Amino acid sequence: GRAPLLLDGGVRRGTDVLKALARGADAVMVGQPQMHALAVAGAVGVAHMLTILRAEFEAAMALTGRRTLAEITPDTLW
Repeated sequence: GRAPLLLDGGVRRGTDVLKALARGADAVMVGQPQMHALAVAGAVGVAHMLTILRAEFEAAMALTGRRTLAEITPDTLW
């Protein structure tokens, strides 16, 4: 009975994704960074931006000791 929570706006780094998920978001949207990457380098730029974002997110998970998405809980932030 719970509506999905999507965070849209302000997501620029992988740590932003981790924070949003820890606070209860089901997903994050990265429209503006995609548009910037598209304007600069086309589809290749978008693919590169997503690769960087994923690497940053995975590094943030590793630094907080989280191996899976299910392990990201509110106590991840402190």
